[in-house]
Amino acid sequence: MTQNTPDFYQVKEKMYVATDCIIFGLHQGKLKLLVFKRKVEPLSGEWSLIGSFVRLDEDLEVAGQRVLHEATGLENVFMQQLKSYGKKDRDPGYRCISVAQYALIRIDDYNEQVVEEHGAKWFEIDDLPALILDHDLMVQDALRQLRQNARYQPIGFELLPEKFTIPQLQLLYEAIYQKELDPRNFRKKVFSFNVLEKLDEKDKSTSKRGAFLYKFNYENYQKLLKSGYNFEIA
Repeated sequence: MTQNTPDFYQVKEKMYVATDCIIFGLHQGKLKLLVFKRKVEPLSGEWSLIGSFVRLDEDLEVAGQRVLHEATGLENVFMQQLKSYGKKDRDPGYRCISVAQYALIRIDDYNEQVVEEHGAKWFEIDDLPALILDHDLMVQDALRQLRQNARYQPIGFELLPEKFTIPQLQLLYEAIYQKELDPRNFRKKVFSFNVLEKLDEKDKSTSKRGAFLYKFNYENYQKLLKSGYNFEIA
């Protein structure tokens, strides 16, 4: 540094930037969270979100995608930045600011072997273990953001298989909102959006009669989104 360099560029103390990923998945109508046991001190062996320091040569979003891929083997997954957490004493190991990002994945799609190698485990949202640092707060903030987004965007479709039934869709939104929804009102509401395509196929896994399968029409959704359409379901 030269003598003309401003003082704030000459600070010798280090501050780290990390990203922690809140990875949501849906299984049998239950919303779940992927966590793992921390492998480094401090707090080694405690349950933690999956995260990493942001490398000098990568953007924040890229760091989140890297963490997600390393933990699940998945790419091109829905991920959204949540908020930053920067209390001075949030991490006993070092001064560190973390930018949380949350992801929605289909549990059937992830690489089970990769998850096992990381010592990760899926927990139902209402049965989570205590998490380290401020990770419990991150999860609560992510759930709040997920519910808010789900009111105005069909964001929950990221958690469903490509083909799904209306009861499966309802179970998804009940898992997100953590409350029961009236089946008749729910069907009426989702069909009014005109973003579902009914298929000739049926899912007969739960009954002989079966339930028709549907898929999400992204083209119609984009048109309605640009028009300012409100997708609120509950």
